[in-house]
Amino acid sequence: MVILIDTNVILDIFLKREPYKTNSELILTKCADRQITGYLAAHSIPNLFYILRKEYSQQERRKIIRNLCCIFRISDLNLDKILSAVDNEDFSDFEDCLQEECAVNVMADYIVTRNPGDFARSRVKIIEPEEFVALLQRS
Repeated sequence: MVILIDTNVILDIFLKREPYKTNSELILTKCADRQITGYLAAHSIPNLFYILRKEYSQQERRKIIRNLCCIFRISDLNLDKILSAVDNEDFSDFEDCLQEECAVNVMADYIVTRNPGDFARSRVKIIEPEEFVALLQRS
């Protein structure tokens, strides 16, 4: 199974957001164990580095990013994806549209996000972390 993980799911782990942290950590572990092929969109990396600055030092953030890059594959951004997102009027949030473009490109089965409403018109199935963990347990 291939998933693209939205930035907010990773933030749940590192910002210790309860009650979301547990399911997000389980998904990360499944990706780290290669039971699931997990992707992050390339633009999630600088977003994470910036958002985590209040809680983590630069050295800690560099280690976090390095570790995430060992666990997840990274879906690159290129001109075609950016222009496709610019032209896509189904999304009000450009960043979410880029997430979807990356998910389509890697042929993800799901985008795992805590903001499913932001992806109402996505071409890729949307699933919240809690639902995804339940799906894994049924498999």
